[in-house]
Order: sequence, then structure tokens, then C-alpha cells
Amino acid sequence: ELSRAQDEIKDMRFTASAGGGMVKVEGTADMRITSITIDPDACDPADVELLQDSLLAAVNECLSSAQDAANQQLGSVTGGMNIPGLF
Repeated sequence: ELSRAQDEIKDMRFTASAGGGMVKVEGTADMRITSITIDPDACDPADVELLQDSLLAAVNECLSSAQDAANQQLGSVTGGMNIPGLF
């Protein structure tokens, strides 16, 4: 069951956005970022810090969602036990 749950986690996909949708990040529940999309309008040379902050926020939101889903999936198999190294 644990192996099946880990395989299912690898197939889970998550998307997060920031900056009003100007930055979009996609990733998987096994903590891999698979895509980053930046709207060309977000590339203002006078405000690079806003783009950096938006990118950081979207990546962190995506990874947080992925981690929560992985923990929930594995928790249902392990009975809530936290087993280090699973994800």
C-alpha cells in the first residue's frame, strides 16, 4: 500500500500563481517544480524585486500544497505515523 501511495503522489500535480497571475508555477507532490510561466508584462526592469517576490511566493505556495497533499496521502496509509524519508 505504501508503494502504491508513493506512486500516486508522484502523479499529483499542483499549480500556484502570484502577482495577480503574472507568475505561475507547476509542480508535483514529490517536490519537483515542472514549469514556471512568467507573463511578459511582469518583466519590468525598473521593478525586478516585484518579479522576484512573485516567483518566490508562487514556488513556495506550490511546494506547500504539494507537501500537504503528500502528507495527507501517506498519512492515510501509515495511520498518521510520520516516517522520515518517505517524502
